[in-house]
Amino acid sequence: MSFHERTFFRNGPAHRLESASSFGLIRRQFDFRSIEIGRWVTSAERDRAAELFHDAFCDLMLILQGTETLISLRGSLALQYGTGGRPGVSAHYDPSQRSFALAKNAGPGSIAHEWFHAFDHYIAPKCFHAVPNSAFASAAWLADAKPIHHTLNQRLIACFRAIMLQPDGQQPSPLFHHSAAMDKVLGQLYYSKPEELCARAFEAFVQDAPLKNHFLVKGTKSSPEAERGLYPQGEQREQINSAFSDYFTALGTALNHARG
Repeated sequence: MSFHERTFFRNGPAHRLESASSFGLIRRQFDFRSIEIGRWVTSAERDRAAELFHDAFCDLMLILQGTETLISLRGSLALQYGTGGRPGVSAHYDPSQRSFALAKNAGPGSIAHEWFHAFDHYIAPKCFHAVPNSAFASAAWLADAKPIHHTLNQRLIACFRAIMLQPDGQQPSPLFHHSAAMDKVLGQLYYSKPEELCARAFEAFVQDAPLKNHFLVKGTKSSPEAERGLYPQGEQREQINSAFSDYFTALGTALNHARG
């Protein structure tokens, strides 16, 4: 069964007067740079996906206490649905295109993860001096890039520190150790990359919010990855959630104030 025929638990409010949505409505509301739909996506699949994506983006905006411009990263982010994917990959973010792509019959629960990759990339030159165009802020911090002095940047760096280091700031965190151990077993460098650590930590923060949407995020508590410690657990999870809450609350306040 494709996800278009499934229902996904959510407990959030209704985000539009009518039940239907469309990718055109999503683009207008959030000001995404572009939205591209694959040629093999049927009209029924497109319409159902639009409803699911619309609710997911609206719910994420509420969880982050932000604005539509946060979700589209000030109109810089493009969406691709049912096109632009990679073989065997249900969802991915392409830094070179600043594009977030989801496969037609896959991707439920992956939106929060991929959105954070886009955010991590978008915020890098605003958080650190002289970073490459392809840089993620999380990786720049780990590589000792020079921060741009700003209260919001200090709060974001506190998130990275809580994710990647022990509270003493000297040793790698439990999340890093579990992720590096999995990479060693698989003979790869993936789970322990800073941008992947932070995207999974963000997933956990979103899933722990009172507002639930399983199309937006799922699997950070009960999944094979969670059982292997690839998501934050226990005290570290609480510390990360607190740091993310501090950051996004402050960011949302600033964005809402700027909007007037």
